[in-house]
Amino acid sequence: MRSLFWSIPLLLAPVVALAAPDETAVETFTPADVDRSVDPCNDFYAYACNPWLAAHPIPPDRGSFGRGSQVALRTWHELHALLEGVRAPDAKRNAVERQVGDYYAACTDEPASAKKGRATLDALLRRVDALKSLATLPPLVAELHLVSNAVGVDAPVPGMPLFSASSSQDFDDAKLVVSAFDQGGLGLPDRDYYTKSDAKSVETQKSYRAHLQKLLALYGEPAARAKADSDTAYAIELALARGSMDLVARRDPRNLNHKYDDAKLRALMSSFDLDAYGRALGVPHPHHHLVLVPDFFHALDVVLKTRPLADIKTYLRVWLYNAFARFLGGPLLDEHFAFYNKTLGGAKELMPRWKRCTLAIDHDLGEALGQLYVAKYFPPAQKRATSDLIHAIEQAFEHEVHELPWMGAATKTEAIEKLHGILDKIGYPEKSRDYSTVRVVRDDWLADAAEASRFEVRRQLGKIGKPVDRLEWQQTPPTVDAYYDPQLNTINFPAGILQAPFYDPKMDDAVNLGEIGAVIGHELTHGFDDQGRMFDATGNLRDWWTPADGKAFEERAQCTVDQYNGYQTVGDLKVNGKLTLGENTADTGGLRLAYRALVERAGKTPDPKRDGLTRAQRFFLAYAQGWCRNQTDESLRLMTLTDPHSPPRFRVDGVLSVTPEFAAAYQCKPKSPMVAPRQCRVW
Repeated sequence: MRSLFWSIPLLLAPVVALAAPDETAVETFTPADVDRSVDPCNDFYAYACNPWLAAHPIPPDRGSFGRGSQVALRTWHELHALLEGVRAPDAKRNAVERQVGDYYAACTDEPASAKKGRATLDALLRRVDALKSLATLPPLVAELHLVSNAVGVDAPVPGMPLFSASSSQDFDDAKLVVSAFDQGGLGLPDRDYYTKSDAKSVETQKSYRAHLQKLLALYGEPAARAKADSDTAYAIELALARGSMDLVARRDPRNLNHKYDDAKLRALMSSFDLDAYGRALGVPHPHHHLVLVPDFFHALDVVLKTRPLADIKTYLRVWLYNAFARFLGGPLLDEHFAFYNKTLGGAKELMPRWKRCTLAIDHDLGEALGQLYVAKYFPPAQKRATSDLIHAIEQAFEHEVHELPWMGAATKTEAIEKLHGILDKIGYPEKSRDYSTVRVVRDDWLADAAEASRFEVRRQLGKIGKPVDRLEWQQTPPTVDAYYDPQLNTINFPAGILQAPFYDPKMDDAVNLGEIGAVIGHELTHGFDDQGRMFDATGNLRDWWTPADGKAFEERAQCTVDQYNGYQTVGDLKVNGKLTLGENTADTGGLRLAYRALVERAGKTPDPKRDGLTRAQRFFLAYAQGWCRNQTDESLRLMTLTDPHSPPRFRVDGVLSVTPEFAAAYQCKPKSPMVAPRQCRVW
């Protein structure tokens, strides 16, 4: 079961520093590293980040570079060292070490992986070529879906072909796991990349079509056929995109809550036997099905009914070529990089092989690799300290709820009940995932990735009809990130983010609460943002708000939407206030919670200046420096169009400008740029 709505602070983007960098260096809070030519009341992001940004240009293998990226890169080096230590055959290796070590050996052996990978791909292509009718399509799609999780590690590459399928908690009964069918089948990041007609979008569409054509030619198709086949595949993707739901509409779970019984499901897709598809996957029979976007499946049905079988086979063949090019090395890998990483992401060079392989193992065998990481790099003291901070922030939230002037007693009671029901998960799962059935060989990376994909897709589908496992994690232990899951009602903080500068045991509360405390508060607030507030303490989609309180929430939320709609990002693009509402709400509320926890923990203790800063000034500066990031225009454009998070500049200036405690700490006058005319916040 994959949660449909878990949210994360966007921190991870691999990085390097200046010439001769030490990629393993630990950077801590640096209060003197500010731009004193900038008035903090005019632009606090520039004041806090300019020196860091100047010292850390974007590395050539990435499209962005931030403080979180820097922590992630250091973690990759740690994982790399662990993998190098277990890659060689050794009788002393335990089962976990042997599995991740052999996977790493296969991935880093580029010549062997490219040769063997082509054989793995050819076997799948033969399945496509052998397709004789639509009646035999479902088992083939099932097989392609089984291997689809092998892609999408280091670039926004294709997901499942034609449509997506997994398991999910039911919206109305969170204890029930059912099958979930969703839109999919696209090679571009989102439907809007196909449907928008502005000059930049048209340019990207042309670049993508040229990419497909070049890719087919590299696989050996004559130029004329490569052009025709790429046009056919793109036309089918365009039809699927037009039937897809946009990102803003998908933020409302009520738009996705469509229950189908077997008969209704058969009627929805009369040209595709979803029962046969489920049987091919060995899916347990569910109580009912969730069809998240019925309009998409109507569009898919039209494609299957009106397109000749040869076109469907072409689409599937192109999907395979595009999805697996990155595994085959040489010109195919170069072309994959040129479009997905360079054109869409703004990177200039391909990431070194060891980094891509480390990412791949974290993606495919993450909890196995995570065991090695936690054992060496995550001491129990860090878990205890994080737990203390979480409890302090949860207590601050409870105090906030009791004091809210716009919320009535009945809704407050429900909010406190939900707060008390949140499960805090810190560091790593209580029981790591068992990958013992995943067969790994030492000389075929694509085969290993496909095998891991089959395991994961079957694991997800195998949850249908079984009890919900609330202790399961959606992220691996080394991940430098965090998330909230509204259907499980859990906040989750992997070991990777619980290190300096986000959490530094050598620093005071002001710094740690400004960094990891704000992240904790952010994830906690997600339980009560525009999405999270629709779910109750048990994870059910239920309106527990009185009409008056619901209206008061919406009014405050709209103020935040309006605020962020005014922020320019790149070219003529602006932040989408509706798409980013949840994250902006969580940023503002999370910072406020962390600051309140700081005040409550400090009590009446003296506040002597440290490094020339008061406790509050250190808190806000630490928060801002955590978001410093350089981005290419391509990366910023991709983020603006598809990411529910605002760009880092606005996660600082946008949040602090509606935080009165910040204005007081830095003595900003009422009409300063860092004091917004409308003080928009929900929590």
